[in-house]
Amino acid sequence: MIDTATQSGFIHFLTQADGPARFVLLMLLLMSIGSWYYILAKSVQDWGQRRRSREFMARFQDMPALAGIVDPDAHDEPFGRMASTAFRAWEKLVGRQQHSAHSSAALLGNPADLLTRTLRRALNEETARLESGLTYLASVASSAPFIGLFGTVWGIYHALLAIGQQGQSSLEQVAGPVGEALIMTALGLSVAIPAVLAYNAIQRGNRVLLAELDGFAHDIYAMLAGGEHLQPVPYTEQRA
Repeated sequence: MIDTATQSGFIHFLTQADGPARFVLLMLLLMSIGSWYYILAKSVQDWGQRRRSREFMARFQDMPALAGIVDPDAHDEPFGRMASTAFRAWEKLVGRQQHSAHSSAALLGNPADLLTRTLRRALNEETARLESGLTYLASVASSAPFIGLFGTVWGIYHALLAIGQQGQSSLEQVAGPVGEALIMTALGLSVAIPAVLAYNAIQRGNRVLLAELDGFAHDIYAMLAGGEHLQPVPYTEQRA
């Protein structure tokens, strides 16, 4: 007597799967590998970025002058990049106005407005950087269940086709093929669920970080446009 548990096992399913079923399995495997790679890489990246941001903010709060901040290449985290971008833009605006006040006002406009646009552009760049790769997770989360469902329908179709060829149905004939077909649904959900959870967690973390960056941008604007901070050290002098 043939062991039905062995017949309906996953190994038996792999050996008996036809071309479309194997294609569905390959698609789900690739989607799972890609999503887990992104989840792990993003987790490590965010952990390092939060650590560097804490170190930068600790230095920034105690810094008597702006030396060492205005080089964007020296910062590998969002707060430092935003601060250096804003300070460098402000240096150029102030320097040009000092050389030619009338022409600078006519060509460049209000420095406070230009600083606002610079900060907004920097915030948009950080938003795009944070959301990089989330489209893939969203695609996996939304499409994996349907890909698994396609495999299920395909397996049930083969089960019904076998019943039609035999001319009669029995539990032994239906249980194995239908159980193997339902494996596709389980695999689709096992790929989609981690992607959904990771997408929601990353989105929440991004919203918190962007809110902090928005508040930091207002602080920078108050420091520069409101004159609440020391005058920035010229960039050329910092590199001397």
